[in-house]
Amino acid sequence: MGERAKRPVPEGLHTLTPHLWFNGNCAEAMEFYQKVFASKELARMPGPDGKSILHGMIKIGDSNIMLADAWPAMFEQGPDQSSTVGLFIYTEDCDAMFDKACRAGCEVIAEMMDAFWGDRMGKIKDPFGHCWAIATHKWDYTTEEIANGQKEWLESMK
Repeated sequence: MGERAKRPVPEGLHTLTPHLWFNGNCAEAMEFYQKVFASKELARMPGPDGKSILHGMIKIGDSNIMLADAWPAMFEQGPDQSSTVGLFIYTEDCDAMFDKACRAGCEVIAEMMDAFWGDRMGKIKDPFGHCWAIATHKWDYTTEEIANGQKEWLESMK
């Protein structure tokens, strides 16, 4: 028999952990994330068919992501036409990771840019339908500098 938990959040996890759902291709996604984002696999529990993933967990940097294949009649489903959540990943060299993701089959949603809040970033959609912003924080701006940059950026959108 187990012993009573010492804390409400398991060791190594944070209060909030994203959980991505897939349409029967979770195992493939776990391999893809290892290749593109250098994730480390922490758990892989196969489903009853031996092919699907009932529960998986990966770590990218200092963050964990839970993953699973959706089951019939579940509320959660993998992306179809769009996704309801995006992931924002900070890395040492966002340009290199962005290029690697694109070469691996990701679709560009937003080209790399120098953002008004101090990040260099771009956005991709992975082959499984999940959206990732890839960024490196380059500049620390004051609140006023960010507001001015936002104003200029919004003006350029007209």
